[in-house]
Amino acid sequence: MDATTTPVPVKRSGPVAGRPAMSMFGALHREIDRLFDDFTRGGLPSFASAGATVRMDLADTKAGIELTAELPGLEEKDVQVTLTDNVLTVSGEKQAEKEEKEKNYHFIERSYGAFSRSIELPADIQADKITATMTSGVLKVVVPRAAKAEPKKIEVKPAA
Repeated sequence: MDATTTPVPVKRSGPVAGRPAMSMFGALHREIDRLFDDFTRGGLPSFASAGATVRMDLADTKAGIELTAELPGLEEKDVQVTLTDNVLTVSGEKQAEKEEKEKNYHFIERSYGAFSRSIELPADIQADKITATMTSGVLKVVVPRAAKAEPKKIEVKPAA
C-alpha cells in the first residue's frame, strides 16, 4: 500500500447522482417537482391547500387602505373578515365536491381547506367604517383612514 491509497473508504462530498445539487436552483427544482406530482395526482392544488396562502393586493391610498384578495370558488358565506386590535384577518374554508356518473363508473372528489391571513393596520383607521364586498370570487376590503387632526394653537398666558 502506498501513500495515495487507503484501506478505509473515503466519503466524497458533493451531490449524489440523480439528486439536484443544493444550490439556489435546488428549491426551484423541488417546487417544480411538487407541482408536477400534484398535477399527475388529479390537478393543481387549490389556493386553500396545505401550505398555500391567500394572495392579497394592498394599496395605500389617500382615503385609506384597500385590500383585494382572490378567493376563487368561494362565496360571501364562506369568508370572514374580522378586526381585533388593529389586525385585520381574512379567513374561511373551501369545501368542494365534484361528482361524475357515467355508464361504467361513478367518481366523487372532495376537497376541503381552511385559510387565514392577517395584516396589521396603522393606528389612524376608522374601524367602524370598514367595508367588505365580494364579487365573482374577489374580496375587496376598504379601510378608511381617520382625518388627520389639525394642530390646535394654545395661547400661553402669564401665571397668576
